[in-house]
Amino acid sequence: MTTMTETSARFREFKMPDVGEGLTEAEILKWFVQPGDTVTDGQVVCEVETAKAAVELPIPFDGVVHELRFPEGTTVDVGQVIIAIDVAPGSGDAPVPAPAAAPVQEPVEAAGSGDGDAPKGRTPVLVGYGVAESSTKRRPRKGASAAPEAAAVAAAVQAELNGHAAPATAAPAPSVPAQAGAQDGGRPLAKPPVRKLAKDLGIDLATVVPTGKDGIITREDVHAAAAPAVAPGAAPVPPAPAPVTAEAPAAAVPASARETRIPVKGVRKAIAQAMVGSAFTAPHVTEFVTVDVTRTMKLVAELKEDKDMAGVRVNPLLIIAKALLVAIKRNPEVNAAWDEANQEIVQKHYVNLGIAAATPRGLIVPNIKDAHDKTLPQLAASLGELVTTARDGKTSPAAMAGGTVTITNVGVFGVDTGTPILNPGESAILAVGAIKLQPWVHKGKVKPRQVTTLALSFDHRLVDGELGSKVLADVAAILEQPKRLITWA
Repeated sequence: MTTMTETSARFREFKMPDVGEGLTEAEILKWFVQPGDTVTDGQVVCEVETAKAAVELPIPFDGVVHELRFPEGTTVDVGQVIIAIDVAPGSGDAPVPAPAAAPVQEPVEAAGSGDGDAPKGRTPVLVGYGVAESSTKRRPRKGASAAPEAAAVAAAVQAELNGHAAPATAAPAPSVPAQAGAQDGGRPLAKPPVRKLAKDLGIDLATVVPTGKDGIITREDVHAAAAPAVAPGAAPVPPAPAPVTAEAPAAAVPASARETRIPVKGVRKAIAQAMVGSAFTAPHVTEFVTVDVTRTMKLVAELKEDKDMAGVRVNPLLIIAKALLVAIKRNPEVNAAWDEANQEIVQKHYVNLGIAAATPRGLIVPNIKDAHDKTLPQLAASLGELVTTARDGKTSPAAMAGGTVTITNVGVFGVDTGTPILNPGESAILAVGAIKLQPWVHKGKVKPRQVTTLALSFDHRLVDGELGSKVLADVAAILEQPKRLITWA
């Protein structure tokens, strides 16, 4: 679908594209530009949330922003014009009339304004038109230098590194020596999650010495800058977990309020629709097994010390994931999907292993592509990347498409087990409960052992009780005797 139109020789319009698989709408989360800003082909101009993920949108042509048609927080149908660009600024053409829309609030920019062109940079693009050299020019603020308007612009960092505007009440940044992480006349280079971390820790990014590639400030740099602030003898501040995404602060709820109404949209709306469709379309059956995983926990401890696993995260979920992949190899019929339209069972000869991840936007299920072909170190690396990307709110729609079977780890919440609902289009989902030290009969004696409960839900239209039981029993057997990862592989 075309996402831009020509309204005259001077003005061009950019429409909301379909950034997913047949999505019909998206919510505008954040504008990175304002009317009067200069943009270049490939520059990210806004972030939108679809029913699957938050996605950044690049503009496909050069020019000056003429008008933003919708404010942040607006849900826009695919195909509607969201921004108008003046591709021939300074010409005499009349402005293009635009539909009435709520005003877009002008964000307050970080300190740093001056003349000159912004440094060139490569703008990462999640959707659309490739990667392009880009720069951004800003209009001079009121009260700034009296230089000609066309020249008095601020050099800004690449769109992905822009982050969020400083709050209106923020004091000007103190004068500090220029760091490698700051562009001339601009603000330091850092990704949005790093900016939020610095804000939470009270760290001025202008004072942080960057160690990342191309002078980008990393999370470690922020923590290092925060470390000296700890009083002698006091416990150091632990690293904060990576935020899933930059969320607007929740509105204060009056103490007298008896209820709060939250609009259902975006990812949460898609989750609700998918779960209802799955629960009332596929006949679910759930089976349970409690298993002694003491040997698996010993294997995890040994792998953490193994030099071949250096640099990757090793945890019980890694062994459980590998056990499920081996069980699917032994029982391939479980890795299938029901095609209602054609009345066919679609057997998959590959495994895209989904890992359910809870985020502030709701539950998402990105998957590891071709997980069946990965070695244990490769699977560990893929799991780590998947979790980090989900926490940073950067999971793309493509990463959540095409899953064949899913694992949901409810044990991280201290829950023993559950009856998971199938991810739409899949035939099985494995729930992993908390691993606890419990009395267990081992070699004829009651001993304390590491025990967990597994639950496998499956689509009874194509997975009967025997097949489902075999898969669950195989996973349990591997976790009880991890050497079966070798003998059964």
